[in-house]
Amino acid sequence: MYEKFYDFTAMPFQLTPDSRFFFGSKGHSRAIAHLIYGLSQGEGFIIVTGEVGAGKTTLVERLWSELDRDTYTLARINTTQVSGEDLFRLTMNAFGIPAVGLDKATLLRDFQDMLRAYAAGGRRCLLVVDEAQNLSLEALEELRMLSNVTIDGAQAPLQTILLGQPQFRRKLASPDLDQLRQRVLASYHLGPLSEEETRAYIEYRLNAVGWNNNPSFTDGAFAAIYRYTGGIPRRVNRLCSRVLLYGALEESATITGPMVDNTALELQKDLEGGSPGPAARGPADMAAQIGEALVGGMGMGGGGFGYQEERGPAYADLLRRVQALEEAVARRERVFQRLMDVFSGFNAARQ
Repeated sequence: MYEKFYDFTAMPFQLTPDSRFFFGSKGHSRAIAHLIYGLSQGEGFIIVTGEVGAGKTTLVERLWSELDRDTYTLARINTTQVSGEDLFRLTMNAFGIPAVGLDKATLLRDFQDMLRAYAAGGRRCLLVVDEAQNLSLEALEELRMLSNVTIDGAQAPLQTILLGQPQFRRKLASPDLDQLRQRVLASYHLGPLSEEETRAYIEYRLNAVGWNNNPSFTDGAFAAIYRYTGGIPRRVNRLCSRVLLYGALEESATITGPMVDNTALELQKDLEGGSPGPAARGPADMAAQIGEALVGGMGMGGGGFGYQEERGPAYADLLRRVQALEEAVARRERVFQRLMDVFSGFNAARQ
């Protein structure tokens, strides 16, 4: 909806990794350099860790977009909460080797035959395993054993990239994985964007879809986005997408700090189970809260109640929360009305 209002050519803040939107921050550029160095070694493991949403998968997408498809064959595994035996079979399937009904010895022979055929044609095999922090020690050992496969006495053309969250490094430190650690040729931890990089990242993605400074972002908006997301790209994408929807519904040509604040609070309540606001309370609770707020704004004196010059903090908090509720309800009504307008236009076009 908002991409049409702001005349974008596409959605700038999709959550799905897309190499077209790769932003070469200082950390991401270094991570790419480590990946390229690791690949140049032609063997072993390459490890990239980072927080959820830091951009690890996008890194690999970017790398794959730059690799020669006539030189590399890529296989991916995203399901990692499996046994070692299941991971072995998933690996075979990822490389196009049928695994149903075949024993492990037969599959290993087929795998070696595949590697031999690729090596004869000058091709190398690259296995990418995402969510590596979920791999069991048994599964990691299976991957290490596959990296030891040889062809006619020479090292097989197989390399493995392991992508995981920070806790994967703690697992890798296990004494049981000493042999695997010895085969790690490159390793990098991908941190969040800085505040300056977060702003540049937002502008980069907007420019990629034809942004012409409509909407404009105030300095306060950029600062608020960084404050709520910590510079994690996926969080930035999620918040910016909702903020732009907010702006489109308000028909605003400027994104401000308060708009980001309101959107971030709504996201927290909608997606992360934030503390319930007035709308989540029953009538009795609301009545009790109003009573407390009013009493908090009065004082005892002269044998009766008398208004204080300043009302109590509970009263001010109640007003703030009621105002926030009214704004949220109004925004939802505008969303509903806009959707009704869109559907009405769609139905009219079909008739």
